[in-house]
Amino acid sequence: MAEQVMEGVKPTRMALLEIRKKLELAEKGHKLLEEKRDALVEKFFKIIDKRKELHQKVNDDSKIAFSSLIQAQMIIGEDRVEELSYLTDDIGEIELEKDNIMGVKIPKVNTNNLKKDFTFKYGFLETSAKFDDAQKKFKDLIFTLVELSDLESSVHSLSVEIEKTKRRVNVLENNLIPKLKSTRKYIEMQLEEREREDFFRRKRIKAILEKD
Repeated sequence: MAEQVMEGVKPTRMALLEIRKKLELAEKGHKLLEEKRDALVEKFFKIIDKRKELHQKVNDDSKIAFSSLIQAQMIIGEDRVEELSYLTDDIGEIELEKDNIMGVKIPKVNTNNLKKDFTFKYGFLETSAKFDDAQKKFKDLIFTLVELSDLESSVHSLSVEIEKTKRRVNVLENNLIPKLKSTRKYIEMQLEEREREDFFRRKRIKAILEKD
């Protein structure tokens, strides 16, 4: 494939200095973007592994929680379970913040306002141990789901940023840097050709003067 030279560039020493500066900056930028891409990919796969673990935990904990709930319904009845469910404590509200991973702004769930302590608003004689157990397990499950949603958000944001960074690396690697190198080579060849022509011109003039 023929080398591409940047348009509108005149083969002068000033232009050569400018192209060299641009090439140096482009190569530094390319190196930094490659490092950023690699670091983001590494972080991405760590989060993917953690997300996989949490998915499994959610599946396992859900089965246990629903098993306790079903057993509570069998012991005290579905209607009584529904009545008692309205006495469940509000665990609070989550807040969305921004986290920074390698310069990438990612939505972050703040769980500081969530109530982790468990309190019962009914007498223990009114219910069964299985209902208490189910209530606690579902509350614990909520915290796991919040953590999982946090990871899902990170996965999405990082995947978008990785694609953007890969595109920038490719543009520099396959377009801008080759063009700058070709343009530098073109200017250097033109300047060398001029120097050769000037050298032979001076040589001819000297020869004519010496002959005269």
